[in-house]
Order: sequence, then C-alpha cells, then structure tokens
Amino acid sequence: MSGTEPGASASDHAVETTTLEHTIAGELLDQALAERRALVQLCLYALDRARSAGVVERLEEGLAAIGVTAVRPDGERFDPSRHEAGGTAPTEDLSLDGVVAETEVVGFTDRGRTLRAPIVTVYTAR
Repeated sequence: MSGTEPGASASDHAVETTTLEHTIAGELLDQALAERRALVQLCLYALDRARSAGVVERLEEGLAAIGVTAVRPDGERFDPSRHEAGGTAPTEDLSLDGVVAETEVVGFTDRGRTLRAPIVTVYTAR
C-alpha cells in the first residue's frame, strides 16, 4: 500500500521512505565504486605512459592514499601466483636462481586484491 493511498498508515509511509532511501543509497554507492574503479584504471594507464619520474611518484602517492599500491618484487623469490615472468637473466650465483632480477612492468594491488600482476625478469642459474 502506498503512502498516498487512502487508509495508508504513517508506519507504512515510513517503511516505504526507508526502503527508497536504502535503494537510492545502494545505487549511489554502486555508482561511486564504479567511478573509483574507472579513475584507478585511468591512473594506471597514465602511469604506464608517464615519462617524468615526478609524475609517476605523484600518481603512485595519490593511488596509495586510497589503498592502491605499486608492486615491485625485485629481490623476492619469483611466485607465479603473484608475478608474471617476462624474461630471464642468467646468473652464476645459485642463490639467485628463481629470484626476481628486475620489475619490467609495475604491478598494483587495491587493498590486497591484485589489479595487475607485475611483469618481472627472473634470474636463472647457468
């Protein structure tokens, strides 16, 4: 029963108003989250094309402030579940076998959820 129909009680109208407010709030939240995702993707696109170290640093700082962090696993053990191998670098040092030599393309996480895995070069023993 609508609050405008004869016989509608004040409590019926209050329930309808609360339901409508929750629906609107949910739609606004969904819209805000979609817009945030789009802006984060735009920033990642800009980072990939930035030529200035200062611009890269500023974009990364801004993203970090909202929970999006850069992933550069240099020196870590290669983990195919978190890293994408882009190439290998030979090494005589057996202790470096399977360690990330350098990050070719920076990865990003959003509050721990992977947005993009880093592409890395991995040391391989000769």
